[in-house]
Amino acid sequence: MKTILIPTDFSENAAHAAEYGYQLAKQIKSDIILCNAFAVPAEMPEAGMIAWPMYEYDEIVESCAAEVKALKEDLEKSNTEGFHPEIKCMNEVGALQDVIVEMVHKYDIGLIVMGIHGANGMSGLMLGNHSRRMIDSTTKPLLLIPPNVKGMPVKKIAFATDLENITKDLGPIYALIAYAKLLNAEILLTYVDDGKYHTPEFIKHMNVISNTLSDKAGYSLISYRVIQSHSAESGLDWFCRYGQIDMLVMVHRRHNFFDTLLHGSHTKKMADQIKIPLMVIPENFHQL
Repeated sequence: MKTILIPTDFSENAAHAAEYGYQLAKQIKSDIILCNAFAVPAEMPEAGMIAWPMYEYDEIVESCAAEVKALKEDLEKSNTEGFHPEIKCMNEVGALQDVIVEMVHKYDIGLIVMGIHGANGMSGLMLGNHSRRMIDSTTKPLLLIPPNVKGMPVKKIAFATDLENITKDLGPIYALIAYAKLLNAEILLTYVDDGKYHTPEFIKHMNVISNTLSDKAGYSLISYRVIQSHSAESGLDWFCRYGQIDMLVMVHRRHNFFDTLLHGSHTKKMADQIKIPLMVIPENFHQL
C-alpha cells in the first residue's frame, strides 16, 4: 500500500484524524507522512510588501516542527503492538491545498486522511470554500474523519452510486476493491431508490454487476444494497446511522448527485448527522 498523507493543524479534530489514520496504516501496513502547512504574509497591492522578521519565521518553523514530532511520538506511544508504520514529519510553507498537491506529486501518496473542522461538524468542511477547493483539487482519495468517530477495524464499506453512472464508477470501484482487500472488508454497492428501479429485472441486473465485479477482481466480498427513500441524502443518512457500515465512499463527479449533496438544501442536515468516515474518490481515478 502506498503512503498515507495526514495533514494536521494540531487541533483536536486533526489529532483524532491522525490517530484514525495511524490505526488504518497499521491495518493495511502502510507508512505515513505527517504534514503541517503554514502561510506567511504575502505581497498586498494596497499595502505593499509586508516584512516578516526572520526570527519570527524561524520560531514558527521550530514550533511547528516540534508539534509534528510530538504528534508522531504520541501516536507511536499509544500503539505499541502489531505493525509499526514508519512516520515522516514535514513542515511546508503555503496554502493547504497547494502543499497537498505538491506532496502528492513528490511522494507515492495513496490516500489523504483529514479531520473535519468547523463549529457545525462536517458541514463546516463540506459547505466551506476551503473544503470545496480541497475536494475539487485532490487527485487521490480523500478520507474525511468526523469528530469522535469510532476506530478500527473497517469491515463494511458502502459505495454510494446512482444508476446513471454505474459504468463510469467502475474505475473507482476497482480501486476501492484493491483497498478493501487489504482490510478484508465487505463492499456494499449502495443505491437509493424511490421505487422506480426496484423491479425483478433490476435485481437481476444488479446481481450480474456484483458477480461480474467479484469475478474480475477476484474478491468475493461484494454485494449490493437498495435503500428505499425519497431522496439520496436522506437514504444515505439513514444507512450511515443504521446500516452498521464503517465507511461511506462516494465518487466526486460534477453534476451528479454527489455534487447535489455538496451544494443542495439538505446537505447541512446530512453532514451534521453523519458519524462515519467519508471517502471521496476523484472522477476517473483507477488506482489506490
